[in-house]
Amino acid sequence: MYKDYYVSVIVAAAGMSNRMGSKINKQFINIDNEPILVHTLNKFEESSYIDEIILIAKEEEVEYCRKEIVKKYGFKKITKIIKGGKERQDSIYNGILALDEKCDIVLTHDGARPFVRKENIIDGIKGVIEHDVCVVGVPVKDTIKVVDDIDNVHHTPKRSMLWAAQTPQCFWKSILQKGYEYAINEGIVGTDDSSIVEKAGYEVKMIMGNYDNIKITTPEDLIIAESLLKVDDNLKSKKKTI
Repeated sequence: MYKDYYVSVIVAAAGMSNRMGSKINKQFINIDNEPILVHTLNKFEESSYIDEIILIAKEEEVEYCRKEIVKKYGFKKITKIIKGGKERQDSIYNGILALDEKCDIVLTHDGARPFVRKENIIDGIKGVIEHDVCVVGVPVKDTIKVVDDIDNVHHTPKRSMLWAAQTPQCFWKSILQKGYEYAINEGIVGTDDSSIVEKAGYEVKMIMGNYDNIKITTPEDLIIAESLLKVDDNLKSKKKTI
């Protein structure tokens, strides 16, 4: 709860994991002896501002999540485990329909993005109250090239205007639901949740995130994740000794 607003988060964990090249869903791969998904869910479970977690899983993994994730690790805020759809967009819509009637603010988050910080969650919730819709992200560091169908450079956009969108993406529930209903009626497919509400006519505010809020997608990302966990553990150890 934040200022009497009921806050929910939809965690999307129904992806195909094709780029990971793993026999199991990447969300269930261990880092620091716990599944990636557990690290992600802990951030929202531990946030005093989050009232409800809706977990989206593949249909064939719903029971696994119930027993091996929710029950095993004692999550209390996960109220529902919902089966995902054909695309991420379908999965999130299933999550929207499952939200508690009391929900005012809803965050959407990638299950494979375990390094979200508590301040990102707080900033996102505050951002909704101030801007209606906001997205955590970071300015890009590299020069970006836009290419044509045969990979010739078409143009080079101004780098200072480019941000890499992350999650959480944060909305008034009513806006996210209207955005998705508009997308369904118009046959729109968005690359993320904020792009869907953009196409429905809403303005989206970018708010500063962190470069370590990576989405674990490829085997190389696992190496980075292990390194980030070591850094985090070292920081926690230093705090305890101070």
